[in-house]
Amino acid sequence: MGQGMEGKDVAAEKAGPSDLSSVGAFLLLAVVAVSWGLTWPVNKELLAYAPPIWTVALRYVVASVAVALVAASLGRLRLPPRQDIPVVLSISILHMVIFGVLCSIGLLFVPAGRSVLLAYTTPLWVFPFARLAIGEPLTRRRLLALASGACGLAILVNPSAINWLDRNTLIGHGLILLAAIVWASSIVYARLHRWASDPFDLLFWQTSLACLILFGLAFAIEGWPDIRFDGHFIMLLLFSGGVGTAVAFWALNTVNRALPATATAIGLLGVPVLGVLCSTLAFGEPMTAVVLMAMALIVGGIAIGVTGSAGK
Repeated sequence: MGQGMEGKDVAAEKAGPSDLSSVGAFLLLAVVAVSWGLTWPVNKELLAYAPPIWTVALRYVVASVAVALVAASLGRLRLPPRQDIPVVLSISILHMVIFGVLCSIGLLFVPAGRSVLLAYTTPLWVFPFARLAIGEPLTRRRLLALASGACGLAILVNPSAINWLDRNTLIGHGLILLAAIVWASSIVYARLHRWASDPFDLLFWQTSLACLILFGLAFAIEGWPDIRFDGHFIMLLLFSGGVGTAVAFWALNTVNRALPATATAIGLLGVPVLGVLCSTLAFGEPMTAVVLMAMALIVGGIAIGVTGSAGK
């Protein structure tokens, strides 16, 4: 669910000219947005088969195998240089493990549509973190983006929209918001890191390390699981780990070589929108005025923040 924000500018800088046409790049970007949008309701459904930490662990088993196959076919399965070990650790631990586990547990208590909106407040958290850690300016556009996102978040969790007396509801919303903050910190560290490799070349090592950590956590916290491995569960797992992780990251890496970072960022705004729509179709989650207003303010705020000058 989204390593794509880490290292996007780096990938563009390290890559040479791309043979991919603009039309092909936008089609691949659409593949990324659709696959990540679908991943949220898919991950929600996976929780009917397995405990939350085991669900994430199994997803990353599939992702590791799929990434290894893609990287090997491209001749890019190689050991990471020592300089990139810190970013392998940070993205694997902060994003893949902590973000993944917090979102998985949160999905037990929060509808998938709400979850994707909460999780995709991540870019809004990046702005103040980048100001503190890197000294990136908080421009008027970014302040406006933060204000818009904060209003959307307030609408989404206001007492008339959720039951504040329900402990599980509050825990679920809190965990997913915490996951967004953790992901934002991972993105800011990735911006600080001096990359020696293309981000895609590190993906296999990040997913493999995440697997090891997640299996340890799953055994320690949830014990040996009782999972029914039927055809439906396997198909969901293959989609989430294969298409939603390996294929999406490969496609995004390819797109980064052909499109400006801003165009990619704007395209990825389709993820929360599609996540809400797919959740509505899959689970009959109500498309209320609250959800629509929150989505408009959060997605609109991110769009304001990631675009350039006011004239664009």
